[in-house]
Amino acid sequence: MKNVEAQQKEKIQNLKMLPKHIILVRHGESEGNKDTSAYSTIPDHKISLTEHGRAQARLAGSRLRDLISSHGSSQDWRVYFYVSPYERTRSTLREIGKSFSKKRVIGVREECRIREQDFGNFQVEERMKATKETREKFGRFFYRFPEGESAADVFDRVSSFLESLWRDIDLNRLNNDPSQDLNLIIISHGLASRVFLMKWFKWTVEQFERLYNPGNCEIRVMELGRGGEYSLAIHHTDEELREWGLSPEMIEDQKWRINANKTDLNDHCKWYLNSFFDNELDSDEDVKEEDIDSDDDSKDIFLDTDS
Repeated sequence: MKNVEAQQKEKIQNLKMLPKHIILVRHGESEGNKDTSAYSTIPDHKISLTEHGRAQARLAGSRLRDLISSHGSSQDWRVYFYVSPYERTRSTLREIGKSFSKKRVIGVREECRIREQDFGNFQVEERMKATKETREKFGRFFYRFPEGESAADVFDRVSSFLESLWRDIDLNRLNNDPSQDLNLIIISHGLASRVFLMKWFKWTVEQFERLYNPGNCEIRVMELGRGGEYSLAIHHTDEELREWGLSPEMIEDQKWRINANKTDLNDHCKWYLNSFFDNELDSDEDVKEEDIDSDDDSKDIFLDTDS
C-alpha cells in the first residue's frame, strides 16, 4: 500500500493536471437577440453579432484575462478555447482573443456538440411565438421543437462533449505543462451553458427548470477547489447564484465544493438522495415486512378456479 506521503504527492500531482478554471461564456448580442424576425430569413448558425455584441465580447476578453491572471496559483498561465461553430460564437471568440497574447493560447477547438438548441430551420416569428407558449405548458426541458430539439436532446450531446473533455484532460491531449495554470474557456449559448452546469453538478430536471439563461457575454466561472472539486461559489456571490436560479440547497452545495474531496461526495449528497424518497431509513432493521392481510383478494389470482 502507498504511504500517506506518497498518496499526498500523487494527489497534488493530479490536481496540477486539472484546469484551474472552466469558464462558460455566452456569445455577445446577436442580430437575432436584437430582432427575432432575423431567424425567419437567416439560418440560425449564420446569425451574426451586432456592433454592440462585438464590444461586449472585447470587454469580456479583458475581464477574462484579468480574472485568470489574478486568480491563479501561477503567473505562467495558459488558455484553451472550445467554441460552438455558429457565426456569433466564433465572432465572440475573435473579439475575446484580442485580449490574449499568442503565447498564452495553447489551442482552440470548434465543437459542434455545444451549439445552440436546434429550433427547426427558418423560424417564422408568429409560429415560434405560439410554439414557445406551448413549451411553457409542456415543460422547458422535455419539449421538442418541431423539426428541432428539446433541452433533453441538448443534454445528451453536451454529456458526450463532457466525456471527451475529461479524456482530453486525463490524457493531456491539450499538451499543457503541469507547472502552468490551465484555463478552459467554452464559448457557447445560453441553454447549452445551463445544460453543461446541470450535467456537471448533477442537477435535476426540476432544478434546471428554475435556471435562467446567462446574459450576452456573461461569464460563469467554475474554479478548482482545494480538494479537487469545482465550484461556482469561489468566484460568484450568493446573490449572483440566486439570480441565476440556484436554490439555497444548490448554493450550499457550491460552497461545500470549495474545500471538498471527491471521496466525500456520496456522504455529502444525502440531501440529493432524499429528494427522491419520502424518508431515509437508517438501517435494515428499520424495514419491516408488512403483514399480509388475510382478506387481500390479490393472493387469489394465482389459485386455480373452476371454469
